Amino acid sequence: MPACCSCGDVFQYETDKVIRIQSMNYGTIKWFFHVIVFSYVSFALVSDKLYQQKEPVISSVHTKVKGIAEVKEEIIENGVKKSVQHIFDTADYTFPLQGNSFFVMTNFLKTEGQEQRLCPEYPTRRTLCSSDRGCKKGWMDPKSKGIQTGRCIVYKGNQKTCEVAAWCPIEAVEEAPRPALLSSAENFTVLIKNNIDFPGHNYTTRNILPGLNITCTFHKTQNPQCPIFRLGDIFRETGDNFSDVAIQGGIMGIEIYWDCDLDSWFHHCRPKYSFRRLDDKTTNESLYPGYNFRYAKYYKENNVEKRTLIKVFGIRFDILVFGTGGKFDIIQLIVYIGSTLSYFGLATMFIDFLINTYSSSCCRSHVYPCCKCCEPCAVNEYYYRKKCESIVEPKPVRHTMLKGHPITRGSIRSLRNALKLHQNCRFNPVRPPLDFTDLSKLPLTLHDPPSVPRETEEMQPLHEEVTPRSGDSPEWCQCGSCLPSQLPESHRCLEELCCRKKPGACITTSQPFRKLVLSRHVLQFLLLYQEPLLELDADSTNSQLRHCAYRCYTTWRFGSQDMADFAILPSCCRWRIRREFPKSKGQYSGFKSPY
Repeated sequence: MPACCSCGDVFQYETDKVIRIQSMNYGTIKWFFHVIVFSYVSFALVSDKLYQQKEPVISSVHTKVKGIAEVKEEIIENGVKKSVQHIFDTADYTFPLQGNSFFVMTNFLKTEGQEQRLCPEYPTRRTLCSSDRGCKKGWMDPKSKGIQTGRCIVYKGNQKTCEVAAWCPIEAVEEAPRPALLSSAENFTVLIKNNIDFPGHNYTTRNILPGLNITCTFHKTQNPQCPIFRLGDIFRETGDNFSDVAIQGGIMGIEIYWDCDLDSWFHHCRPKYSFRRLDDKTTNESLYPGYNFRYAKYYKENNVEKRTLIKVFGIRFDILVFGTGGKFDIIQLIVYIGSTLSYFGLATMFIDFLINTYSSSCCRSHVYPCCKCCEPCAVNEYYYRKKCESIVEPKPVRHTMLKGHPITRGSIRSLRNALKLHQNCRFNPVRPPLDFTDLSKLPLTLHDPPSVPRETEEMQPLHEEVTPRSGDSPEWCQCGSCLPSQLPESHRCLEELCCRKKPGACITTSQPFRKLVLSRHVLQFLLLYQEPLLELDADSTNSQLRHCAYRCYTTWRFGSQDMADFAILPSCCRWRIRREFPKSKGQYSGFKSPY
């Protein structure tokens, strides 16, 4: 942003400059990345429906469990052990739970005839005693069944425990019956009613299809939409055995996933059911395995309140409903496309990384050999110089008087006026480097005057006449003016280059070559333009003009000054320039790679 600005600067537009590299390798890399990114973006757009506005599901669940179980219990009545058969229906083995859950009893332990009175505590490590000193009156242990009275009494035989005020007799610590008393519960079925709603899309549906066959049973492949599930089949889907879990209980998750496409052209909104065991399967290693709780049935006998305490083991089923409903939204599509456009920049980032990496000094310490091991370094260095521009920090303006000129009022006034003209521009622009790009813009007065009076001012075209081959001309020469290279045999291939691919006239005989490359006045002007105070002494003039002529030729033929460090001059042109600006000793170093 320049220091001097005006209102017109507000209505300016700035854009980035693009460097287009004509390279088969980099072009292939670019399109490879673009195809990969485009394929991924398109696949994600279609498969994940990223063009839709998504909304989470809102649901309610209602369940009904059906089944009959037969349970045989052994009781002691009047000292006689009897076997009693009980029939359990839905009201006996199901318990209401809050939320999307239901419970099915599979096993139980009963303690009958309990009433509130004083009795000995069940013997455990914490309740055993030998005298009243081992019991504390009024002590309430969270793991105890009552409140201690401070007495130590006989429980059974020689065992003594602390007396407590509680529901007596105290519940015994027993293992759950094996096998489970309600092992036939695996044949129970449960009907799950699930209603869902997407308020943002104004869409409501349920998992029960119209005309549902009420005799169906869910099967993962044969009948995946049936909402009636057999409990044994649920455990089979997770790889568990219902009979083993029924002994101590467990927790099972029933997952209902809704992935609804609410677009009219691809409308689909049906649930998918899956199952997952949620409790700890390693019941033998768990501190509190399975799932159980206690409840009591109260009654009165001879006007005394009594109860039957039941420790229930069973399976809790948690119904987990989740999912989304999507509908086409143009804003969502635009946002997705905009967010994925940056992925196409991966190709640019990777190619820039290759250019910056392989344009390093990997080959700068070696002379360019005949093998092509260092060609990528040289090519990338050229790309790097085209892409990156180095600038020098501007220096502050310093006004000095020329030596030999006295400081007068007039000079001070002139200097002050000059400062007023540049009061808002505080730095001098840096002179650009020497640019030979457009030599045709040089004034005609810089051209060499015609050496022969009869020579016309117009440039003569290069006639396609075969120049007779000289005796020193090598086999690869097509113009007849090339000479053998003086380089060693290992590097000689670098200079074996002619100005033509087919036999014809040499380019050194053309008028533009003499005007632009061999003109002493033009070359001197270019040298002085680059360094105004350059002293062209007699010893170094030819060397300076010769190298300047090399650069003029490469700029003329390749259209870029940057190619001057990489281009190899044809042998005929090189020797023609050497003859025009010879070296005193006659020994030339030949082409040297900048790397």
